[in-house]
Amino acid sequence: MKIEEIIDVLRGQFSELSFELLENSTPGGIIIPLNGMVDVMQFLHSDERCYFDMLSCVTGVDNGPEENSMELVYNLYSIPYDIHLAIKVIVPRQKPMVESLVAIWKTADWQEREVYDMYGIDFLGHPDLRRILMPADWEGFPLRKDYKEQKYYRGMEVKY
Repeated sequence: MKIEEIIDVLRGQFSELSFELLENSTPGGIIIPLNGMVDVMQFLHSDERCYFDMLSCVTGVDNGPEENSMELVYNLYSIPYDIHLAIKVIVPRQKPMVESLVAIWKTADWQEREVYDMYGIDFLGHPDLRRILMPADWEGFPLRKDYKEQKYYRGMEVKY
């Protein structure tokens, strides 16, 4: 199935939502609205025409304070159909929040924690949302464009 066919299937199932082709994306991708994300992802996982049974990666993108948005990119894979798909969701930069997908794909557990740790995006309903790469008491989110490095951590100078 091609990306355009997947978009057609999604438009048929979710006529109230808008879907856009993600330009210059490898694998091919779709931009989906935040307000329908969980339903769309559940559909992509369970519908026999798509059956994206594997969540390979979740990553964040900080568009910076001037853009005032952040992005989540989910890389899905259908093992039986050998189809790769990128899903992009845009979230507001101030208090970025999105529903967790752990209930759909168990692999979202640590991946969402990593995005939370590096970008500060909250995953609502996550069973254990806490830092996974940085110390629990670390200040800030290192991959945000406006991140300021700490000069000291627990009384020791931090050298970069």
